[in-house]
Amino acid sequence: MNNFSTLPRQTYLAQVCLRSLLALTAAGYGSGAWCNDATLINPLHTARAAPQPAASSTSAPASAASAADRSDAPIISLRSTVAKQLREAIEQSNAASGIKKKSAAEIAAAEKSAAKNPHAVAAKGRNVPAEVRSRRMTPAIAARTASSHGQGAVHEAHGAPHWSYEGETGPQAWGQLQPSFNLCAIGKRQSPIHIEDSEALLGPAEPLQISYLPSGGSVVNNGHTIQVDLAGENTLTIRGSTYKLVQFHFHHPAEEKLNYKGFAMVAHLVHQNAQGQLAVLAVLFDPGEASAMIQKVWTNMPLDVGDRVSLPVGLIDLNETLPKDRRYYQFLGSLTTPPCTEGVLWLVLRQPMTLSREQLKLFAQLFPNNARPTQPSFGRVVREAQ
Repeated sequence: MNNFSTLPRQTYLAQVCLRSLLALTAAGYGSGAWCNDATLINPLHTARAAPQPAASSTSAPASAASAADRSDAPIISLRSTVAKQLREAIEQSNAASGIKKKSAAEIAAAEKSAAKNPHAVAAKGRNVPAEVRSRRMTPAIAARTASSHGQGAVHEAHGAPHWSYEGETGPQAWGQLQPSFNLCAIGKRQSPIHIEDSEALLGPAEPLQISYLPSGGSVVNNGHTIQVDLAGENTLTIRGSTYKLVQFHFHHPAEEKLNYKGFAMVAHLVHQNAQGQLAVLAVLFDPGEASAMIQKVWTNMPLDVGDRVSLPVGLIDLNETLPKDRRYYQFLGSLTTPPCTEGVLWLVLRQPMTLSREQLKLFAQLFPNNARPTQPSFGRVVREAQ
């Protein structure tokens, strides 16, 4: 026998209803004494009309009698009375527990609030309508490939996980910091790489068509490097496409290696075409004479992370930092910072330029090492343009 005291209150009341009705049936109300599904499951629902049995040509009198029984006033009174008693009992129980029944207006207002601000409702642990949940779970539109390396934005977007060049968040861990950084670990066309002449594809290649003009812009310390966001029409044309120069930045030591030789610094000139594709022109530096272009940038160097300094119009002329020998190595690679997006066209100039040791020391005080280690080539073709 069930111990009703251990059952949930609504289940207990429903069973009391059923037992009471069975007792009334035995007392003489016959088949007309019944509780419908709605009464037992949810006594707050309006009682449904009694089901009508199918008519039969051989039992018409019995059917008529049964219908008359179901229409008797005592039966209707019993159903409404039991439903009312159950409703009152549940409301009394809820009141004792501090639960207040919400009106239809309150429910509608709550749903309207959830639709306006689903995130706040979810944070409070409240129910959110299904259509609101579906909107909240819709993934946001992905940022463009150039957002971290080619639009002049800082490398680390707001809210993105912290990454660095050493320790637990260094290059060896980038691929595990968040799913969008996965290519840093599993990509097959990652940059930088170690270029060897003995393995390069030697032969004719189209010359670089570079059109750089004196330009203005701004300098920013983005926490990972010093970056110059350029204004003006500076372009690079290669492989039948014209790319606009949007920014350049520096790595110390240089990320690229040529024939087992490292370099003190590299400037990455990041270009983007109308289709959003990236082309990076890499200019290597060795210690030597001071660089006029670097001197101008260092003179306007920001004082803190996130600090930005405007440059006078026409101050930066990148022709000052390009070697006379425009031969280059060409290969397909990736961004060298998270998210390590692949499909980037790399153009590494063979002849290095120079900067003074004082210029190098100044940068190294801010960024002792902001270079990603070289990555496996996985049999990639590297063209050595002659």
